[in-house]
Amino acid sequence: MVLYALVVLGLFAYAVADLVRTPAPAVRTLPKALWFVVVLPPLLGPLAWLAFGRPRRQRSGDAPAAPPARPVAPDDDEDFLRDLRRRSRDPRDDVA
Repeated sequence: MVLYALVVLGLFAYAVADLVRTPAPAVRTLPKALWFVVVLPPLLGPLAWLAFGRPRRQRSGDAPAAPPARPVAPDDDEDFLRDLRRRSRDPRDDVA
């Protein structure tokens, strides 16, 4: 009986924490505020969130949802390359 209570409590805590961290536009089926009410009943509420409310996980082969906001490497950054070309043409570099 104690083990059942610990499992239910752990599942409830996980579902609530996951619900809080999930952005509202990513929540499926119901609005996020309503999911807080649905998660309250023990066992069935958290299981409903896990089955029907959580955002779907991307498969490893799927493309990411959005490209990175900034370039990942310096040679991908057009501003960095432009500045590098400008500095390589600077006549002050020839003075030694």
